[in-house]
Amino acid sequence: MKRILGIDPGLLHTGWAIIDVIGNGRKYIASGVILPPTKMALAERLAFIFNGVSELCENFQPNECGIEVIFVNKNGKTTLLLGHARAAAITAVAVKNIPVFEYEPNKVKKALTSIGHADKEQIYKMLSILLPDAHPKTSDESDAIAIALTHANTSRF
Repeated sequence: MKRILGIDPGLLHTGWAIIDVIGNGRKYIASGVILPPTKMALAERLAFIFNGVSELCENFQPNECGIEVIFVNKNGKTTLLLGHARAAAITAVAVKNIPVFEYEPNKVKKALTSIGHADKEQIYKMLSILLPDAHPKTSDESDAIAIALTHANTSRF
């Protein structure tokens, strides 16, 4: 059995998901969103994300982690801030000696739907087919589940 932590990083919402891989089977374990208070300073938010991901690693003991690669926004500052949130999450996993694997958004979409530019609704429909026990409440949570599934499916090769 392999336990995978999927992370969709964000400064305001960091989605996370835990799935187990047993042979060719996939089992949904848990998912949610780390929500740093919006009034926190940047450094405090990063610490909040780091601590939240660290706690997930302690509680669920994943063997591997899949995380989304950030894309370059039109606004460079936004991209840089998102990179900070991603770095906080990666560091929290890395200090636990858990291998981290990175996936571009289009590869995640293609891995689940066979369409590299699938929309959120298509992703959600595929998740409900592949992991019927998963009922994500937000797109961040849904994306984290999709990232975990992508890693489960591509790490075999």
